[in-house]
Amino acid sequence: MLKKDRPARPKVIVTRRLPATVEARMTELFDVTLNPDDRPMDRAALAAAMADCDVLVPTVTDHLDAELIGAAPDRLQMIANFGNGVDHIDLAAARAKGIIVTNTPGVLTEDTADMAMALILTTPRRFIEGDNIARSGDWPGWSPTFLLGRRIGGKQLGIVGMGRIGQAIARRARAFGLTIAYHNRHRLPVAAEEESGAIWYDDLDRLMAESDILSLNCPLNADSRHLIDARRIALMKPSAFLINTARAEVCDEEALIEALEQGRIAGAGLDVYHDEPHIDPRLLALPNVVTLPHMGSATHEAREATGEKVIANIRTWVDGHRPRDQVLEGLI
Repeated sequence: MLKKDRPARPKVIVTRRLPATVEARMTELFDVTLNPDDRPMDRAALAAAMADCDVLVPTVTDHLDAELIGAAPDRLQMIANFGNGVDHIDLAAARAKGIIVTNTPGVLTEDTADMAMALILTTPRRFIEGDNIARSGDWPGWSPTFLLGRRIGGKQLGIVGMGRIGQAIARRARAFGLTIAYHNRHRLPVAAEEESGAIWYDDLDRLMAESDILSLNCPLNADSRHLIDARRIALMKPSAFLINTARAEVCDEEALIEALEQGRIAGAGLDVYHDEPHIDPRLLALPNVVTLPHMGSATHEAREATGEKVIANIRTWVDGHRPRDQVLEGLI
């Protein structure tokens, strides 16, 4: 089949289990192969899937590197990613093969911001430690010095990556009395800064040194990989907390663990990890670290809206038009 041919009912392979309503709609519209047992595909299974479909619908757990994409036959014309981040897809290789890549921006913003705000509140106040003690049956009772945490109001929240999610976090944080500062590749328009009450820092090092809570919300790319490295972590206050609901690789996990173990920063709230689904045992052993299982966007509403965007992108492509959410290499 030539690249220009777009079948009216394309063969679509979905790599993971999706919400029932999304799978039902896909079944109506496409010749779809689903993954009912939800087991992640290994490399061989991904290669086989890419050889047998017009459209692949992968997720963040599917690593589509240059070799896999380069070996795909011409039949594969579209990778309709279920999710916003596309750091697991080699965009240059896809472009070289003439494969369209789409994502699902915008639908995860509010839920991910809720999660980040929850970690901003939970980590300094030691709520998870308190819940564990209450459930253990070993609570000795109230005392003036028991489980003392850090007050949120009046502190500075530093946001690294002031896109949709970063701005949504800023709006929430203002209600809790936090001062908002941010670092971004480009400064926001004045109106956006006024809405969020955010102060622009052109120097990330200064933001690291002056913030009481640091929230990582930038996409993962060549420039942001290990953006928060050992040197920058060393700039943080001993009383500061790091929150990561973006991608694990934005922060050097080894350097973060070392700083936490040595007490050079006060704690961390994490929803992402370098070797998911495995979490470094050292993180799990630290009482000042809140660990969540990559659930920042895990709401019924977000997952269904993501599926709807995937379907819309595929249908737009089938109709001969450029999908609204096509990802252009170099513009992420």
